[in-house]
Amino acid sequence: MEKYTRKLNKVASHSFSIILPKEIITKYGWKEKQKLAVVDKGHGRLEIRDWRKR
Repeated sequence: MEKYTRKLNKVASHSFSIILPKEIITKYGWKEKQKLAVVDKGHGRLEIRDWRKR
């Protein structure tokens, strides 16, 4: 597991963004404008995964 350091960027008054390394995007086969689910796991941990309609 490789560790990357990134800055949190403010996009709008209520939105922020993080730029992910290209290696991670290609590893999971994600495409531009693809929906991703962000799950708050607590204690400062987030899980990012493919969004699936249930």
